[in-house]
Amino acid sequence: MIPAMKPCLCLCLVVCAAASVLAAPNPNAPALEAARLADVPKQLQKFVEAGQLAGAVTLVARHDKVLALEANGYANFETKKPMATDNLFWIASMTKPITATAVLMLQDEGKLKVEDSVEKYLPEFRGQWMIAENATNSLLLKRPARPITLHDLLTHTSGISDMPPPRIETTLAELVIGYANKPLGFEPGSKWTYSTAGINTLGRIVEVVSGRPFAEFLDERILQPLSMKDTTFWPSARQARRLATAYGPGPEGKGLAPMDIYFIKGGVENRARPPLPGGGLFSTAADMAKFYQCILNDGVVGRQRLLSKEAVAQMTSIQTGDLKCGFVDGMAFGLGWGVVKQPQGVTAMLAPGTFGHGGAYGTQGWVDAQNDLIYVMMIQRAKLANGDASDMRRAFQETVVGALKR
Repeated sequence: MIPAMKPCLCLCLVVCAAASVLAAPNPNAPALEAARLADVPKQLQKFVEAGQLAGAVTLVARHDKVLALEANGYANFETKKPMATDNLFWIASMTKPITATAVLMLQDEGKLKVEDSVEKYLPEFRGQWMIAENATNSLLLKRPARPITLHDLLTHTSGISDMPPPRIETTLAELVIGYANKPLGFEPGSKWTYSTAGINTLGRIVEVVSGRPFAEFLDERILQPLSMKDTTFWPSARQARRLATAYGPGPEGKGLAPMDIYFIKGGVENRARPPLPGGGLFSTAADMAKFYQCILNDGVVGRQRLLSKEAVAQMTSIQTGDLKCGFVDGMAFGLGWGVVKQPQGVTAMLAPGTFGHGGAYGTQGWVDAQNDLIYVMMIQRAKLANGDASDMRRAFQETVVGALKR
C-alpha cells in the first residue's frame, strides 16, 4: 500500500512534438503560452502529494504545436520509478473514437453507411428480441420496432447489453455473436445507455466489411499514418517496461494500493486476447495528441487525408438530440465521441462543442475546435467515483484554460 505521500518528484518538461502531425513551436508566441502552462504540473503534483494519485502525464497542444508535455510523480511508487512523458497507459474507452474513425473511413469509401442496419453486415443480429417486462420471476420479450443501426451503436442508443468474454482467447466474432443473442434493453434510439458492447460490435463490422482483422485495419489505416508507434492492443516487452502501474484506493480508503489492469489477461503480449474496439488500446499522451490533431485538422495529416471533412463533422457533432447522455451533466454524443452541449461542472471551462472521451482508469482526451486546443491527461487511477468528473480532470482543464486566457 502507498501511504499518503510527502512532496515527491515532479518532472516538468516543456517540449515540441517530433511527430509529423504536430509542428515544432514558433520561438516567440508559443513560448509565452508554454511558460504560462508551468502551473499545470504543479496542480497535478498536489494530488500526488495528497496520496490520491501516483503520477500523471499531461499534454497541451494548440495551433498544430505541442505547448507542454509534463510528467509528475511515479510510474511505479514501490520501486520509486519516476513517471516519464513516454510512459504507456491503458487508455480503455479512449479507444472508442478511434474505432468510430475506422467506421467513418469505410463510409467515406462507400462500403457502408452509418444509417444501415447492423444485420446487413452481421446476420446473427436478425430477429433480435427486446425486453418488454422484467419481473422477479419472469421475463417478457417482444420484437423491437426496428432493427438496430450502426448509428445506434455509435451513439450508445442501441440497447445492446455487454457480456464478459467467456475465455481469454475468445475472438471478436465469437463475442459479438454473444451480444446478438441477448435481448435488447430498450427500443433502439429511444434512450442513451453506455455500451462498450456496441462499439465492439462496430469493430466486428469493420472486419467483415474490410476483410481485414480489426487490429490490422487500425494499424494500417490510422496508427501507422499518424506515426502512433506506441499505440497497440498488445504492448511489446519493451513497451511493457514503460507501462505505468495502475493504483486504486488503499485499505480503508487511505493512500493507494497497486491494482491490476483488468484488461490484461494472460500477459501483456498475449495475442490470444482479442483486440477489443471498445476499450483495448494502450497508448501515450504524445500518440493520442497526434490522433486528436488529425481530427482537429478535419481528417488531414501532413499532405494525406485519412478522413473526409464531412465525416469528421458528422462524428464530432451532436447526434443524440435531447437524450440525456454521458456521465456528467451537459453532455451529448456524436458518433463515438462525447460532445459538450452545455458546459457546466467539470466541463464549465470548455467551449460548447468540445469533443473527446475518457477511460476507465481516469485518462482523458478532449479537443476544443473553437480555440484550436487539445487536452490530454494520462493517469492509471482505478476506482475513481466518476473518472469523467474527477478532481484531477477539473484541475488540469481549469489550469490550462486559465493559463491560456491571460
